[in-house]
Amino acid sequence: MIWIRRAQARRHDRRRKRQVWRTFDLPDRTASFADGFGTLETLDETRLPPGGEIPGQTQDAAEIITYVREGAIACVDSTGHSGVIRAGEFERMTASRRFRHTEANASRTDWAHVFQIRLHRSDPACELAREHKRFSTAERRGVFRIVASPDARTGSLHLHQDTQLYSAILEPGQHLVHELARGRAAWLHVVLGEITLDDHVLTAGDGAGLAAERAVSLTARQVTEILLFDLVSTDDNSVVHALQQRSA
Repeated sequence: MIWIRRAQARRHDRRRKRQVWRTFDLPDRTASFADGFGTLETLDETRLPPGGEIPGQTQDAAEIITYVREGAIACVDSTGHSGVIRAGEFERMTASRRFRHTEANASRTDWAHVFQIRLHRSDPACELAREHKRFSTAERRGVFRIVASPDARTGSLHLHQDTQLYSAILEPGQHLVHELARGRAAWLHVVLGEITLDDHVLTAGDGAGLAAERAVSLTARQVTEILLFDLVSTDDNSVVHALQQRSA
């Protein structure tokens, strides 16, 4: 079962030139996936002008992944940590309650393009931690390159959630398949370009949730970049139920 969320259906928040497109976090809390998809709570795409900020404060313990696609982001938090995340780098941050952090465009001349992902129900006992790594275009070209996982395999970031994040960059005509184990679901987000997924055509900003499927099978129609989340799908997180209700 596949559910499509089009780019134009995302909530668009524009303030002082900063633009954020929120795949989830919908004003209507009764809407399907208003609270996310499985362990995936938020998936925000942000374009920041020179010097622009992404103010942030965690209300609960959380795991946050930041991907900088273009530009560079300067990070400061309430522990005194500061650093810079550059294009092609992913950061994983485990945050506790009342932890504050701010991210800003490090450039005075160039815009930044950033994706920020928050995962549900991080273990409150997990200690505050950060790590970030660069995954080059070459590493992600033509394959699903794992960039975050619970076992930190093949040099990926270490997650506390049972979630795997993959990144891929494809040329026109390239085909990829990601097998889904029993009890797993997936969320696919198109960062750039255009793909076919089953009978659907997805373009930049579109997302798709998959549950009760054996695999994610897609083909690039243009130069394309995608993010893929492999998630637990169980009755208690209502992923399959929500998809069934939406398609009814």
